Amino acid sequence: MAVTARPPYSRRPVVRVWAEAMRIHVTVADQLGDHRPMTTGPDILRLSIVRPPPDEGLVEVRPIVNGRVVPGGVGGSRYLGAGPRHLLGQDGLLHATATPHEVRLAWSGCGVEECCGALYVTVTRDGDHVVWAGWRDPSNEDVDLPELRFTAGQYDAEMLRAGEDRSWEWPAGAVARLLEAGLRRHEDWLVRWDCALEGVLASRKEPDRIHVVLLHPRDRADADLPWLQFGMTLPISSDPPSDQAEHLEGRLTAGDPRAAAEVWGGSHDAEQLGYPWPPVDPLSV
Repeated sequence: MAVTARPPYSRRPVVRVWAEAMRIHVTVADQLGDHRPMTTGPDILRLSIVRPPPDEGLVEVRPIVNGRVVPGGVGGSRYLGAGPRHLLGQDGLLHATATPHEVRLAWSGCGVEECCGALYVTVTRDGDHVVWAGWRDPSNEDVDLPELRFTAGQYDAEMLRAGEDRSWEWPAGAVARLLEAGLRRHEDWLVRWDCALEGVLASRKEPDRIHVVLLHPRDRADADLPWLQFGMTLPISSDPPSDQAEHLEGRLTAGDPRAAAEVWGGSHDAEQLGYPWPPVDPLSV
């Protein structure tokens, strides 16, 4: 079974490895899966943030529409909600605009969507309404969920309420969120060192550290060219998250991030880029 869309013999990126290492399975009894409209009026959205114990799974957002969990089990797949860090908040992906945009709402199995699936929906602001439509799963052509139409006022109010709730966030998670936002503002720094920021990761199982993940080279329009994934593990203290994020941002952007990082993944011919191979296993760091 294919587990990655990378070229043959490539090592899976750490983002996917992390999802695989910490996956959980949740059974939802009442799910939006019968493909029928649930109400004749506007749909009602509630965004529930589920925070199981660290050893039992990840924090996830479960959209509840008209009292029923979305997506739950659809087409034989069991989905897990995406995390609140990127879905909610001021710049969260679930914010609706007049320009349609696709949102990865949930994932399944090992976390590699080409293998085990992920659920996407297109979010659009249509006048006084917000519409969720165009559901798809790259690994499941049978997904057929109904269009959902919310009043913009109710949708925006629920997004504001859920986005202001940070009770789920732990200190290292806050540092990771703030540091990622800060690093993305340094576009010139990333361009200078021919890198793209894949993300800043944090796990509740590791409250004393975060992980910065970069891709090199920056422009990978030609998928046949060698590429590398760089990673670095940074310690987290008891200092305020904002102070730590500011300090780490200044430290990282002062020079070439590749010099302080290790090779965590890449293509089978990545040695052509002048770095050691095989890569370090990030789960052993």
